[in-house]
Amino acid sequence: MNPANLPFNSEKMLQGLREWVECESPTWDACAVNRMLDIAARDMAVIGAKVERIAGRQGFGAVVRARFPHPKQGGPGILIAGHMDTVHPVGTIEKLKWRREGNKCYGPGIFDMKGGNYLSLEAIRQLARASFMTPLPITVLFTPDEEVGTPSTRDIIEAEAKRNKYVLVPEPGRADNGVVTGRYAIARFNLEATGRPSHAGATLSAGRSAIREMARQVLAIDAMTTEDCTFSVGIVHGGKWVNCVATTCTGEALSMAKRQADLDSGVEKMLALSGTTNDVDFKVTRGVTRPVWEPDAGTMALYENARGIANALGAELPHASAGGGSDGNFTGALGIPTLDGLGVRGAKAHTLEEHIEVDSLAERGRLMAGLLATLE
Repeated sequence: MNPANLPFNSEKMLQGLREWVECESPTWDACAVNRMLDIAARDMAVIGAKVERIAGRQGFGAVVRARFPHPKQGGPGILIAGHMDTVHPVGTIEKLKWRREGNKCYGPGIFDMKGGNYLSLEAIRQLARASFMTPLPITVLFTPDEEVGTPSTRDIIEAEAKRNKYVLVPEPGRADNGVVTGRYAIARFNLEATGRPSHAGATLSAGRSAIREMARQVLAIDAMTTEDCTFSVGIVHGGKWVNCVATTCTGEALSMAKRQADLDSGVEKMLALSGTTNDVDFKVTRGVTRPVWEPDAGTMALYENARGIANALGAELPHASAGGGSDGNFTGALGIPTLDGLGVRGAKAHTLEEHIEVDSLAERGRLMAGLLATLE
């Protein structure tokens, strides 16, 4: 099977992708995510998959698992793992409207990672239309909570990965047309400051502001950043009345490191910030963590296969370890050959300028088809 001969068409793919992108699916809106999963499930059923829906938990949306017809179905095969949640709240489509500008197409979640998910299904569709039976059975797993660290579905992802020989993750491709063969470790933290209330006008000095302490700690956390381990505070909530000294203030922080030892050291530093200063208690607790995924021989052999396919299609395919966690952290850390960053090229993920390069839909679709057709 030569993927170059398959009739991938970026323009037609873009038409199908539009319904996905305009079905907004922010992580914290389980109903919205489930609507998106319904669309994907239907598209996979049309291709011929046996689709299962696994109920969500912890307030998140469901999981959709699709197994495609194969004589070896039930045996170790290929898992395509993607998430359908985005960071964009419902209503973003009014600010980040679906629009085409030359080779760029804009929309919430189009780059991270609906474009990659869609091209993966197009690859399966093209192989089915060509009546080509892949050497290995294919399973697709779409999840609802990757953007917040995968707290509710990590167990499903890891269990499904262990049933397969390979994991392909169509997260956004790299700007140099590369793929991802490893990812840095990421830890999340919950922050809470507890002060003492008072009337901000009449008795200001009697109060102890939780917001002030949080602000002080935010600067301290940012100052801990080094080349080996970064720290940032991305969420802060505090106060209820402007005329009251704030009693509570909460936040969330993120740390990323290239090596597990550096992350472990960073975790210790974060937890050590807990204590009492100026009569305000500050508490740091650890949230979800993604382990370091360092490429092993299995992953590099998988990459070499992909590179050979790309070269035959007339493209270079560099690789690198990357920041920005994905569910590939989990599968790669388990020692299962994993190739990440197989999705579309584009830029500005998580912003109101998020877009893809339209021609990469067909290019990356052919690469995915080539992998599905040759892995054994």
